[in-house]
Amino acid sequence: MAELRGRFSALPVDHGPVPPDALTVASYNVHKCVGLDKRFDPSRIADVIAELGADILALQEADRRFGRRVGLLDMVGIERRTGLRLVPLSVIPQGHGWHGNALLVRGGHAVRVRRLALPGGEPRGAAVVDLEFPAGPLRVVAAHFGLLRRHRSQQVEAILGSIAEDDHIPTVMLGDLNEWRPGRRSSLRGLEGSFGTARPGPATFPSRMPVFSLDRILGRPHNLVRALEAHDTPLSRIASDHLPLKARLDLAAAFGEARPPASLADAA
Repeated sequence: MAELRGRFSALPVDHGPVPPDALTVASYNVHKCVGLDKRFDPSRIADVIAELGADILALQEADRRFGRRVGLLDMVGIERRTGLRLVPLSVIPQGHGWHGNALLVRGGHAVRVRRLALPGGEPRGAAVVDLEFPAGPLRVVAAHFGLLRRHRSQQVEAILGSIAEDDHIPTVMLGDLNEWRPGRRSSLRGLEGSFGTARPGPATFPSRMPVFSLDRILGRPHNLVRALEAHDTPLSRIASDHLPLKARLDLAAAFGEARPPASLADAA
């Protein structure tokens, strides 16, 4: 078991040096707060969220799947503990998100929110949220794709059509995209023209011994996303069937801002 876990462990992806003021972004499928031990435990999910230290956090399966899409987490407690504030995506007061997709933000605020109903044979959605941070604007696309390859391809096209305008805005797309195939067989190939690559990153599923890279964080321009890695801790291995995926976002580099040498910055 240890040998297999080492073979498939989620290794970090190095996209260059990370500046100290980079934002931390994460995606986490919380599996409706049911862990690998079959126990419903929202407080355990909240503990993993606190571990992440994220400035931007996309959650999948944060609401009940059937009936009224009531939220499953104590968002007031999470905000008090982490500073992460829920972006209003739900169309009902008791919900957290849109088709189970929730977005939490710290240190920035939403200036525009769009809810997309994605095509396919099962109800799926994505949220497109324009955020403003002190370092500048950022567009976030939070999504949970379907189980069938042809539906995922259609969902890619729908999202690309929705963000075609204002393509100069730095954009991060993240979520459980339910695709593990690389190369030509991947349903995410359509993203490569916009995001440069849709190659699988660190493995995040199943959480106890991750083998499949179902969760993705993609950015444009190409230098936006840095230090991509799975958040693999004793708690995250059992709290959900997915490990969280996190990365750092360098907005200054994305805007083409020149940074002084570290010694000059320290001197200032």
